[in-house]
Amino acid sequence: MSSQQSTQTMKPATAAKKLGVYLPATPASFQEGVVSRAELNELQANPPEWLSELRRNGPHPRPVVAAKLGVSIAGLARGGVTEALTTEQIDALKQERPEWLEKERATQAEVRKEAARIKQMQKEKEQMQKEQRAAGRD
Repeated sequence: MSSQQSTQTMKPATAAKKLGVYLPATPASFQEGVVSRAELNELQANPPEWLSELRRNGPHPRPVVAAKLGVSIAGLARGGVTEALTTEQIDALKQERPEWLEKERATQAEVRKEAARIKQMQKEKEQMQKEQRAAGRD
C-alpha cells in the first residue's frame, strides 16, 4: 500500500477569509476555482499585486473594517455599516469620528478591559490553587 497524501483544498470564500480580503473584489480566476493549502501558503508568502492592492486599499471585509476602526463587527452593524469599505472610506470615518463610532470604540474598550480583568482573576485563582496543592504536600 502506498500512502498518498491528498491535497487539502478550500473554497474561495474560505481562502479569502484567511487572506483577509473581500471575496467579490478578488479576480474572477480566484473566485471560480478552489485553492489548495500550498497555493494559500504561496499567496501569503508572496502576495501577487492584486492581493497586495486589496490589502492596502480594499474594499475590506467587515472583520478587517471593524479591526481598523477599533470596534466589533456587531458595532459596525449598529453603526449602519453593512458593506465592505475601502481604506479611504475607513480613514474618512476615523477623521469624521461620528457619534456611533466613538460609542462603539468605548464599548469595545470596556469589553477588552473586562476580558483582561477576568483573565487576571483566573490567573490569580490558578496560582492560589497551585500554592494550596504545594502546601498540602509539605
